[in-house]
Amino acid sequence: MYIIVDDRESVTNSYVGGLVREGVSSIGFSSNEFWDWLRTASEPDLAAVDAFLVGEFDARGSLPRAVRRRSSAPIIAMSSQKMLKSTLELFESGVDDVVHVPIHLREILARTAAIARRRLGDAPRPCETRIQVFFNGRDPEIGGRALTLPRRELRILEYMVSNHGKWITKTQIFNAVYGIFESTFDESVIESHVSKLRKKLRDRLGFDAIVARRYVGYRLDIPANDPIELQVADFGNVSMRMNRTPAGPAMYSAGS
Repeated sequence: MYIIVDDRESVTNSYVGGLVREGVSSIGFSSNEFWDWLRTASEPDLAAVDAFLVGEFDARGSLPRAVRRRSSAPIIAMSSQKMLKSTLELFESGVDDVVHVPIHLREILARTAAIARRRLGDAPRPCETRIQVFFNGRDPEIGGRALTLPRRELRILEYMVSNHGKWITKTQIFNAVYGIFESTFDESVIESHVSKLRKKLRDRLGFDAIVARRYVGYRLDIPANDPIELQVADFGNVSMRMNRTPAGPAMYSAGS
């Protein structure tokens, strides 16, 4: 879940709407609302935050360090001023990155993923020799071939890849996909999404990549050792096969 902090309601609504269309849950706060939430938020709620997007408001320079005391999620400042002094001041306040608007939301998603990778180190995840997820809205690839997924199934896969080998609960997945403030849907909707994703991965990989255990949750378990054999062409009775090991939309402006 992404949290956008900006005192201009039109700006937070624009980012929230755009992120939802990308399949990413989000919520917008005014600065006063955010300070109230940050003081009272539970640890599970804070753990569900993928990133904080900091827009324009008074005293925003004090927000990053207050957030860092409670969360390790990336903090990205959105600035309409392309001035060195302003950019340096934002970095000095404790943000992880500064982007200048207008900016494509997928670039923000990619920057968030890059920050997370740097913190975890450059070692590939155990499953990345068999499945590659880009964390920026792009379809994942299995054996070098794209696997087209609906946005919520893609978000679930991204979350599972980030937690490869770990048991994750239905509640954790729901919070990652729908957000901690969602009241329209019930957590049981996750069972249907995971079931469909599980079948698609099984059809492509040839084995069950998602393990489910009642009362425990789900775990992504993809061995990293063997390349995937893909059928790439079929001419009559002759099949060609290969082994592969994986190695303009709207712009968003904080002034809108």
